[in-house]
Amino acid sequence: MFEQSITIKNISPMALLGVKDENLAFLEEHLGIRITARGPKLTIRGHKDRVNKSISLIEELIKVLGNGGQLTTKDIEYYLYAKNKKQNIIVLPDKVIKPRTANQTKYLEAIEKHVITIAIGPAGTGKTYLAVASAISALLSGEVARIILARPAVEAGESLGFLPGDYEEKVKPYLRPLYDAIYEMLPQKKIHNYMDNGIIEIAPLAFMRGRNLKDSFIILDEAQNTTHIQMKMFITRMGEGSRSVVTGDITQIDLPPSKSSGLVEIQSILKGIEGVSFMYLTAFDVVRHPVVEKIVRAYKKYEDGKDK
Repeated sequence: MFEQSITIKNISPMALLGVKDENLAFLEEHLGIRITARGPKLTIRGHKDRVNKSISLIEELIKVLGNGGQLTTKDIEYYLYAKNKKQNIIVLPDKVIKPRTANQTKYLEAIEKHVITIAIGPAGTGKTYLAVASAISALLSGEVARIILARPAVEAGESLGFLPGDYEEKVKPYLRPLYDAIYEMLPQKKIHNYMDNGIIEIAPLAFMRGRNLKDSFIILDEAQNTTHIQMKMFITRMGEGSRSVVTGDITQIDLPPSKSSGLVEIQSILKGIEGVSFMYLTAFDVVRHPVVEKIVRAYKKYEDGKDK
């Protein structure tokens, strides 16, 4: 057991330790060490490498507080993962996003390494959420200049012509999940600023036609409802410095029986092309309410039996 001490200077120990020592407990849990606090003196015990890592982090946090900053567990998480560049962790201003399953980890790695990533899997597996988080991270780090989020506006059982309002009002319900993901990850004021300046754009797939999207992170959601022509149109919109993520669930296709799903076809069309990655998520990757995973499996069992 290795032990080392550090003395807190020029700030209140409470500012570092947090209310009821919650920051201290967070550090112990995430760094795998034990901390004893006696006044301004902290004694850290554990594996030597972890203790040294803890000392470096605590010194940095003390500097932050000395410059007039505040410290919460979210702030500590940011400095911990951003400082050490821990893989598969997406650090955003108000949120740290981590993959919850092995497949989700591979999904984030695929997005990072490939120009085009195509994610196929049931609802609740994080396909859209992790893609949006990756896009925001790329935007904030300067890797891309803008984010384009698109969805096909399929009339699943309803006719848009009979819905009230203008075209924008009619398609907005189809785009709502994309808005929800964005608003969970960025402050509202910043989102409005980005949208007003065209830095973040959320639009129906039809709006992509004829465009050449450079230096962009482009996401196509609900891609199972694209036709052959729509998918071809979307996948060829990428310009220099762009990357794209396509997500969808091929078990929930709302297209008429006479039309083939572009997401089903693309698996054979783009197979083996360098720079293109296919990720398949399953019911084991569902991270919503635990019962959702059971429901997904039940439906799959029923549908597999029906096919036989």
